[in-house]
Amino acid sequence: MSERIAAGVVGLGYAGSLHAAKYAALSSAELVCVADIDERRARETEERYGVPAVTDYRELFDKVRCVSIAVPTRIHYRVARDFLAAGIDVLVEKPITSTVSDGCRLVELARQKGRILQVGHLERFNPVVRELSKVVSEPKFVECHRLAPFITRGTDVDVVFDLMIHDIDVISSLVHAPVASIDANGVAVLTDKPDIANARIRFDDGCVANVTASRVSMKRERKIRFFQSDAYISLDYDAKTAQVYRMEDRTRGWEGIRGESIATENGDALRDQIAAFLESVATRRTPLVSGEDGLHALRIASAISERL
Repeated sequence: MSERIAAGVVGLGYAGSLHAAKYAALSSAELVCVADIDERRARETEERYGVPAVTDYRELFDKVRCVSIAVPTRIHYRVARDFLAAGIDVLVEKPITSTVSDGCRLVELARQKGRILQVGHLERFNPVVRELSKVVSEPKFVECHRLAPFITRGTDVDVVFDLMIHDIDVISSLVHAPVASIDANGVAVLTDKPDIANARIRFDDGCVANVTASRVSMKRERKIRFFQSDAYISLDYDAKTAQVYRMEDRTRGWEGIRGESIATENGDALRDQIAAFLESVATRRTPLVSGEDGLHALRIASAISERL
């Protein structure tokens, strides 16, 4: 991709500041403007990257070809809608919107306007997750734990939309069947919303996913395991490692099991996500995590959250 694409970032908190850094570093992009309602944050980013900063995101409409939106979830729809309506391609942080109805409207607007709409489900760009599609085939059981110590960032939503939705998206991208039923339970510990939750998702093809997420744990853990007829696959998101165990010779029992590691290079998932977005903007190809993918994950997350 030879052209440099004019890009902007709206929302300069933790996630947005990282997006700005990646755009500034990528040769395929030109960071031309950033926006945040907090004038101090906007000016800090302006000084850091030497680009104009504004407090009204609508001032970006005539300056950028694409934009990352990293504002609070409750206003994802409004901000993304305005950019899509202005003919600008959008990468919106997860979840796509706070409600399924808003997500549907956003996906439809992108379709009508012929705009790229990508959703920031970052784990899909984890190098080891991208290798999973080569080994995961018709899983029958999935076990997942995403645990983290408490921080205030992200507590405007419950733990399902804050953390669990990452794994919901990964699982739904590998289990190619509709959801049949969901059982869930959760507890509010340090906020007024559930901070720890467990969901049991049953799919039409018989697969069951048992997913646990906590933002009030003493240690960080991000692991997922797939069980299928020919293999057991164990993945550590943080370590970017995965092991695959296969039964090579059933006549030998345990001794017939062979294990191997999935080799991946260390990568930068956020850089790769933004680079892929820019590629979609340039080529008009559907993103790896499309608006429809983000909406599918949101539907499942919403159903879980309602059952808490």
